[in-house]
Amino acid sequence: MSALFSPATLRGLTLRNRTVVAPMCQYSAKDGMANDWHFAHLGRFAMGGFGLVILEASGVTAQGRISYGDLGIWKDEQIAPLARIVDFLHSQGAAAGIQLAHAGRKASTPIAWRRGFDETEAEKAEFGFEHWTPVAPSALSHAPDNPEFQTPTALDADGIKELIAAFVAAARRADAAGFDTVEIHAAHGYLLDQFLSPLANKRTDNYGGSRENRMRLLLEVTEAVRAIWPAEKPLLVRLSVSDWHPDGWQVEDSIVLSRELKARGVDAIDCSSGGFDGAKIQLGPKYQVPFAQAVRDGADIPTMAVGLLGDFDEAEAIIANGEADYIALARGALDDPNWPLHANHHLGADDYDLWPKQANRVRDRDRSLGLRSFAKA
Repeated sequence: MSALFSPATLRGLTLRNRTVVAPMCQYSAKDGMANDWHFAHLGRFAMGGFGLVILEASGVTAQGRISYGDLGIWKDEQIAPLARIVDFLHSQGAAAGIQLAHAGRKASTPIAWRRGFDETEAEKAEFGFEHWTPVAPSALSHAPDNPEFQTPTALDADGIKELIAAFVAAARRADAAGFDTVEIHAAHGYLLDQFLSPLANKRTDNYGGSRENRMRLLLEVTEAVRAIWPAEKPLLVRLSVSDWHPDGWQVEDSIVLSRELKARGVDAIDCSSGGFDGAKIQLGPKYQVPFAQAVRDGADIPTMAVGLLGDFDEAEAIIANGEADYIALARGALDDPNWPLHANHHLGADDYDLWPKQANRVRDRDRSLGLRSFAKA
């Protein structure tokens, strides 16, 4: 059997295979509410055979969104439309996850495809435009020369307590919506990552200074979420394993942190990187896989590899060679929502069991054309 298409179990959750859809912001929500776009966007990945589909970064507070168009999970009214998506993912054999997020100083930024805040008054009303002052560990802009980023307000002790409570409340809502797992977002230069990195955290209290202090908030959030998240459901954390900056967070820091996260009940680390101004990222196929292997080996915890993956044989080799335990696609999944179906055949599957039963005509086409398992030797 293919390593990539072998089942995988985390606590009480067994995934049908090791393919994952990574969170992808769609900037298409109003007041944080999921809608038909999110349903169609996410549903096609479950139909395409992925084992786990993780919903986009969802604000644990309204002020924690990257933009006014992000999904939210800060109020009970947001549960029902999320549950509708979860139910469909389950009906197609996929597990459902959601990323619990707070953007920190990178919040309240323009929608990705617009030219800054160029909305007309009519569009502001139609799309639910909002703009606010973000919060962060320190009152430092993400990019002082970029007008899209504001100077944030530094969180005080009460603000930190409220933040932890917001993550807990969001996790309770995720459970009510039926999600199989939640992923705490501590990557890409967003709030929890800002606390981790010396590039953004200039505090002099118990949440700043030493590595131990800079890890404190993420560990407190993790402890609080794990305490209320059902014991049979796995808990994930996404890390930027490296800031790609000589003065920032390093791989060895992530290994130490991952050991602490594992001790607090985290079941797997989603290994990404970068997120701060001035990073020198070396892009290329599999460029983040060494991060997943370093954390896997150094912290003895399952990891998820992500970033410019998509070659079927490379994905199989990553799992088979023990470089990571899961393969996550984002842009690759957008390009080919049926990537697992196609990869499964490429790696030797001679049946069509992973395809939705409504798509059985693909088998008939392949038989007529001599494709896949019907190809002549």
